[in-house]
Amino acid sequence: MDFDTRVGAYAVIVRDGHVLLTHWVVQESQRQVAGGLQSGWTLPGGGLEAGEDPEAAAVREVLEETGYVVELTRLLGTNSLHFRAEDRLPSQPRRPFHSLRLVYEGRIVAGDMRVETDGSTDDVRWVPLDEVAALSRVSLVDVGLRLWRRRSGRTESAGAHL
Repeated sequence: MDFDTRVGAYAVIVRDGHVLLTHWVVQESQRQVAGGLQSGWTLPGGGLEAGEDPEAAAVREVLEETGYVVELTRLLGTNSLHFRAEDRLPSQPRRPFHSLRLVYEGRIVAGDMRVETDGSTDDVRWVPLDEVAALSRVSLVDVGLRLWRRRSGRTESAGAHL
């Protein structure tokens, strides 16, 4: 079967009970043709460039989207997202799509928070963990926090349903 694959690398960065999130933007032209695709909060990160290692991609994407330089401390896990051919944007190839997402834990080592310009995100903020559930967010946030909690041995009740 012929299908497209996209590999992305993302970081879960938690500090003082807050998680660093970026706001992913859906262009109006995409929303009109993708059945109401909505913008939402997500983990900083994104797709690998040709020949790029996943760790380098995560560090690059976090810097581009947040202004922070990060050190990745460990791989938390992976996650797959699948789309049927008919669920893809009309401008995209009409074949199934598999998004493989590598999720790392990271920590800030330098930089100052800033919003990305001319990119796929339009905001960045530290969100209290117990407020994440109330956000309009993409599924990757819940996946990343679930992996982070499991690997960290955390069982706190705030947002534990994520």
